[in-house]
Amino acid sequence: MEIILQAHHADVPESLRTQAEEAIRRVAARLHKVANAIVRFVGDGQTRRVEIVLRGSRYRELVAVADAREFAPALNTAVHRLESQVARARRSRRSGRSGDMPG
Repeated sequence: MEIILQAHHADVPESLRTQAEEAIRRVAARLHKVANAIVRFVGDGQTRRVEIVLRGSRYRELVAVADAREFAPALNTAVHRLESQVARARRSRRSGRSGDMPG
């Protein structure tokens, strides 16, 4: 899996980049066949935004966005939102299998 980190109008410390990569690897481990992930850090005035996009072959693109005054809380919120989407995707995949249907 390739992880792409982008910073737009933002100075992102190496420690936060590392934290983002670790979080993406943890979330992606719950899915199968994640092709790549893009994490964008966007500084716009006093608002800091983190956008996370996960792309894989077995599911639709997952996107999580969060805004905060600092990047660290925005990253934490975006990761939490992504984890919720992953959990939903896993549940819907499991419930759609024909072997799991009552017969």
